Amino acid sequence: MERTGPPARLTGLLAAFSAALLTAGGLAAAPSAAAADSDLARNGGFEAGLDGWSCTAGSGAAVSTPVRTGTSALKATPSGGDNARCSQSVTVEPDSTYTLSAWVQGSYVYLGADGTGTTDVSTWTQSAADWKQLTTTFRTGPATTSVTVYTHGWYGTPAYYADDLTLIGPGGDPAELPATPTGLKAGTATASSVDLSWTGSSGATGYNVYRGGAKVLSVTGTSATVTGLAASTAYSFQVAATNSAGESAKSAAVSATTTAGGGGGGGGSLPAHALVGYLHSSFANGSGYTRMADVPDSWDVIDLAFGEPTSVTSGDIRFSLCPVSECPNVESAAEFKAAIKAKQAAGKKVLISIGGQNGQVQLSTTAARDTFVSSVSKIIDEYGLDGLDIDFEGHSLSLNTGDTDFRNPTTPVIVNLISAVKTLKAKYGDKFVLTMAPETFFVQLGHQYYGSGPWGGQDPRAGAYLPVIHALRDDLTLLHVQDYNSGSIMGLDNQYHSMGGADFHIAMTDMLLAGFPVAGDQTKVFPGLRPDQVSIGLPASTQAGNGYTSPAEVTKALNCLTKKTDCGSYATHGTWPGLRGLMTWSINWDRFNNGEFSKNFDAYFGS
Repeated sequence: MERTGPPARLTGLLAAFSAALLTAGGLAAAPSAAAADSDLARNGGFEAGLDGWSCTAGSGAAVSTPVRTGTSALKATPSGGDNARCSQSVTVEPDSTYTLSAWVQGSYVYLGADGTGTTDVSTWTQSAADWKQLTTTFRTGPATTSVTVYTHGWYGTPAYYADDLTLIGPGGDPAELPATPTGLKAGTATASSVDLSWTGSSGATGYNVYRGGAKVLSVTGTSATVTGLAASTAYSFQVAATNSAGESAKSAAVSATTTAGGGGGGGGSLPAHALVGYLHSSFANGSGYTRMADVPDSWDVIDLAFGEPTSVTSGDIRFSLCPVSECPNVESAAEFKAAIKAKQAAGKKVLISIGGQNGQVQLSTTAARDTFVSSVSKIIDEYGLDGLDIDFEGHSLSLNTGDTDFRNPTTPVIVNLISAVKTLKAKYGDKFVLTMAPETFFVQLGHQYYGSGPWGGQDPRAGAYLPVIHALRDDLTLLHVQDYNSGSIMGLDNQYHSMGGADFHIAMTDMLLAGFPVAGDQTKVFPGLRPDQVSIGLPASTQAGNGYTSPAEVTKALNCLTKKTDCGSYATHGTWPGLRGLMTWSINWDRFNNGEFSKNFDAYFGS
């Protein structure tokens, strides 16, 4: 997935350009600036911080070292899904020649200009251990009055530095303030966020979003999600347009009220700290079969694994107990149902989990969606269950090309799943318990990659759970992402984190609670969930899955997230004593491992 070098097309163009110059009899010198020419770049030495500059995904900052001249320079840090582009709009004159120059340090550093009205230009260096000057020239078109100059690095490479950027040429007419934005409206509101959109303003290169008169966001597009809000609270929002001349007047205000906090679907009846486990009810899996009546009292939510479809696209979900040939000690259906009722009488929740490693479910049609609803309802009714756990893995969820906004999904398998779950929730009411157990690939990886990406070629499953979680967040009781069987994932610190220790669980859980830009796009921020909606998913033993974490490391992770102690090198974005608890694969493997996982949970939370 990661892009590790310059585009082949650019490399070829540069080579051809160099050959043409040599054929002409030597390297061509850049045209000299006329006497009346001046430097039109604003704050090109970054002495005023990022004033005048806009950097993608919050990638840029003014730093005091290294610098070429003055006291500041630009440091911009690419990520796997963002090239750390920093740009500004500059007023120019039509039919005029300009020389763009900057001093840079780093690997794969680019300098360029867009919107020239003729041929947009760029130049780059593969490696600059010390300050190196990049220079390019361009001529504006007959109607061009503004160009965008920029620097950027390359995806997944270290930070680059830039200083003393100049654009030399005849000055254009002074830029005018952009028009005040119109059409501001509030969209989806959750317990902690509000979606906003507005009509673009003539002459604008960016927008500032205000909440209660205080600026909370700067974006380049005409939409934004304001996060970090309190539940059941009314807020007032405005937006102003910006360009090189400054900021317009603020728009008319729009009001929006966040939804109630609550416990999500059925969450209010769970203990403050809950232990969630999967029970191998339809197979043994080497750990041995555990009868429902023998499930220890430590487990607050019991997920029956698994309901599986008759075919990948049928939507027809079936569940049956483990066959006697595989599980000699399996109970009868009547005993199983009686044991479920006994667990529920003791305050436990019992859910049907759909999917798993072998249960691929693709609701690609409305017929499959409706069959899913009816077949899942039949299982819930037959066994008297409390709700549903969605454990779609493999190729169950992926995003169609062009489906790029998690807030407004268009892919049928995504849209139909959301619709099906909402129908089930409406049927069973507020006591319906809804949980999800996605893998990190489908959730946190979305911070870097979402679907097939802007260029195509990425795995379309990347981040594919995000639109489902977002659309159902007000119905969601618990999200317990599987922090196991995972590759390394980039956290909010732009560092990669790997399984097996407290650090991975801290970083992955912090992303769920703090929220994160999807594919590095600050205009598309996945809002954080409430802490009572989040549990940490771990394997119960070394046999249960890759990424086993010792009890001591689990305790460190809980301490960091709920008390901000034992955090190691990762700095969390909050402290969440209301974190709901832990999930594990599985109850069977925990019994096989002498209850190590559940005993540690009980000791920590005083159960």
